[in-house]
Amino acid sequence: MSTIVAPTRPYWSSVALWVVRGLLALAFVAAGGAKLYGVPMLVEEFQHIGLGQWFRYVTGGLEIMGAILLLLPQKAVLGALLLICIMVGAVITHLFVIGGSPVPAIVLLVLNAIVAYAKRDQIALLAETL
Repeated sequence: MSTIVAPTRPYWSSVALWVVRGLLALAFVAAGGAKLYGVPMLVEEFQHIGLGQWFRYVTGGLEIMGAILLLLPQKAVLGALLLICIMVGAVITHLFVIGGSPVPAIVLLVLNAIVAYAKRDQIALLAETL
């Protein structure tokens, strides 16, 4: 059995990644909380999607769960991957169902992709434990 030592990142890189993860967590807690709270605009938007209000609750809950995972150092990649999936769905929904600009969802998707790439070593560790 061998031990693989991952190279350490420069200090500024680690700080920048923490800032991005923190901002993403704030954004997704706010968005997920608004969905769970039932902000009228979001209720109407999910009604227009046509899947029912249960989908709003599931989406809001998953966004909050992803935000929490982003803040946990050993689970950040899981949170980023979960939120990437949600943002892919949001982009597709904006483009083909409800209209409006998909740019905010694309920005959040790219930021989560940066986190997932930076934490890609965790993907290999998670795969080994399964």
